[in-house]
Amino acid sequence: MNAAPVVIAGASMAGLRAAEQLRAAGWTGPITLVGDEPHAPYNRPPLSKEVLAGKASFDSLAFRPRAAVADVTWNLGTAVVRADLDRQSVELSDGTGLSYAALVVATGMRPRRLRCPGPTAGRHTVRTLDDARALRTALTEPGARVVVVGAGFIGCEVAATAVALGAAEVTVVDPLPLPMAGPLGELLAGALKRRHEQRGVRFALGAGVTGFEGEDRVTGVALADGRVLPADVVVESVGSIANTEWLDGNGLDLTDGVLTDEHLRVGGRPEVVAVGDVARFPNARYDGVPRRVEHWSIPTDTAKHAAKVLAGHLAGAEPGLDPFAPLPTFWSDQHDFRLQSFGAPALGREDVRVLDGDLDGDVLVGYHRDGRLVGVVALGGQQAAAAAARHRAELLQQPALTA
Repeated sequence: MNAAPVVIAGASMAGLRAAEQLRAAGWTGPITLVGDEPHAPYNRPPLSKEVLAGKASFDSLAFRPRAAVADVTWNLGTAVVRADLDRQSVELSDGTGLSYAALVVATGMRPRRLRCPGPTAGRHTVRTLDDARALRTALTEPGARVVVVGAGFIGCEVAATAVALGAAEVTVVDPLPLPMAGPLGELLAGALKRRHEQRGVRFALGAGVTGFEGEDRVTGVALADGRVLPADVVVESVGSIANTEWLDGNGLDLTDGVLTDEHLRVGGRPEVVAVGDVARFPNARYDGVPRRVEHWSIPTDTAKHAAKVLAGHLAGAEPGLDPFAPLPTFWSDQHDFRLQSFGAPALGREDVRVLDGDLDGDVLVGYHRDGRLVGVVALGGQQAAAAAARHRAELLQQPALTA
């Protein structure tokens, strides 16, 4: 009888990294990767920037798997639709059932959509290759008037790309008063807004969307304050929803992703772990409050730790690891400048200080909690990003903070 495999539910970056790290941790048994997209794992951040701008090909996004996972079984274009954790089995959308020795939850997120009256044609999201292909076609139409709903990472990146592509008008809508205020705080968010405006982006802030104008396709976006913004292309960037419905009925906390313990184990089960941005984990580096983190570094960081935990369990041994304590990292390229961050600036928004430079040029901002530096964000060119990187060691050495 063949040994039951480790089943990895989700075949994006987090799933691929989990497979690679399981091999690195010593698991030599079978691994099955299941993913709902027909594409092999690929890099998502360029979708809203280089690929959308036509500076990189869609084919260039595919990750090159390591030789160690050449024997992994891939089941693409098929979603996991149910799980029975007591019986250690999952069911796929094609009716196939799989038993597992261990399960990796790596199903990630999907874009949240606005539930407003009006036509759906002309409305886009940016999450998958197919999304980006459709949006690039729309943005390259001559004279396109673009409305981006949501002033977060993706929204600001798409707005910058649309300006570079020559869109006739680009307007960013958000009910908050500043773009990216959540992760950056008011000081740096204000500087970011000014830079976008200087490059041609318009903002309609402080008002939400109430509906979409048009018959067969969108011609305008109606706001709560009575304004109607003309639009040929609408990009909805209003957050994400965790893909966890397939885990319903197993007694798990799925209120915001999949709750894990300090070793990324799910529901007290040593054979089930969660990785990537679907995982809501306590970070021992800070206050131990479980949070999801949607940064590019998290799939690799979570996969490395979770794989060691699983490999130890499958070998009949405790992992003997310190609690998971990653240093979150993100960057965002917009227009001709970059945001570069290390740490958790959102935890220090009550005490924000300019550490170097000035807000109208290259600037480095520090975020403090209880007087301690918990995050840095650079805004500007390469010198600013390098200044942020120099604080990485300091942040890694910070002792844990209490709630």
